[in-house]
Amino acid sequence: MLTWEFPPRIVGGIARHCFGLTRALAKAGHEVSVVTLEFPGALEYEEMDGVKLFRVPIALGHPNFLTWVLLFNHFIEKQVAELCREEKPDIIHAHDWVVSPSAISLKLSLNVPLVFTIHSTEMGRAQGLRNPDSFTINGFEWWATYEACKVIVTTEAMKREVGGHFELSTKKMATIPNAIDQKKFDIVIDRKSIKQRYATPHEKIVLFVGRLTPQKGVEYLIHAVPQILRHHPEAKFVIVGEGWLRSNLEQLARNSGHSEKIFFTGFLSERDLLEIMSSADVLVLPSIYEPFGIVALEGLAAGIPVVASRIDGLAEVINHNKNGILVYPRNPESIAWGVNQILSDSNYARLLCTNGQKKLRKTYNWDAVAEKTERVYEDAVKL
Repeated sequence: MLTWEFPPRIVGGIARHCFGLTRALAKAGHEVSVVTLEFPGALEYEEMDGVKLFRVPIALGHPNFLTWVLLFNHFIEKQVAELCREEKPDIIHAHDWVVSPSAISLKLSLNVPLVFTIHSTEMGRAQGLRNPDSFTINGFEWWATYEACKVIVTTEAMKREVGGHFELSTKKMATIPNAIDQKKFDIVIDRKSIKQRYATPHEKIVLFVGRLTPQKGVEYLIHAVPQILRHHPEAKFVIVGEGWLRSNLEQLARNSGHSEKIFFTGFLSERDLLEIMSSADVLVLPSIYEPFGIVALEGLAAGIPVVASRIDGLAEVINHNKNGILVYPRNPESIAWGVNQILSDSNYARLLCTNGQKKLRKTYNWDAVAEKTERVYEDAVKL
């Protein structure tokens, strides 16, 4: 398993996905080795729930992201080559374009099948290909889908997007959803004291969790703040996450006239994140592009109602009026309507949460995801 992010390096959903999947595969009896990047304070080698984890020291760096990617792929490839001196793997499974150069090279040199999971596309993330870097990343994505014998996507929406954009046969693709470790949300907390870190005792927390980048649509939630406060002056907006858009969003919050009601936490530890998610009154996902939206699953697991954009994978996780509310993307009025619906009716909010947890237990568990992934591996080695 090749991935550029793995806990404690958490950039987005890939780290959590690989962490959950590898442990479930090991639990099912497979020998799993993860090769990823070094991280300050983390061991270069450790075994975690049966998974062998190799964090590769990167001897060369570069300020340009694409150049850095090509450099660290060289060191990943060297590490895997060393590991394969005595025994070849049956499968190489790579996650997203960032590790595609080493994955493709190893596939060809070791003569083993390559399975490629594409978690999102550059076309979707950037909302179009507008500069040389975007075209290069798009090229890496195409190259990986071409070289892989099987391509995994997490939603039917992604299957349509990837299949159409890269002209892939549906026979080459498999849809396997994300999952989460629901047990980590079984924590005992003092909800009142946790809420007081971010809000006054009488305030209700409207929560956002995610990277502060354009695809997450945080600005539309900020634009919705006045309309929500008009009906619910007790609302407090807590924005969790980091990203290059943070300073712009903080300026937007100041310009809204309600900056005292909008709180940016920055990055939170996993424990702090679990606690705030379990203490919030509503989780808002105003994304304009979201191939899956693992934060939606975390909201369901935490037992809080979810308001999400009616887009891509989010609309496959959230069923409108059943386990959450779907609103129009890029539409502050619609977001405000959804939040106001939940804050106005506690019985309705509880019903959404109950339905959400039922769906979560049935569909989004790692054992089921590992079983489906195992079937993809079986097909790959037969080709």
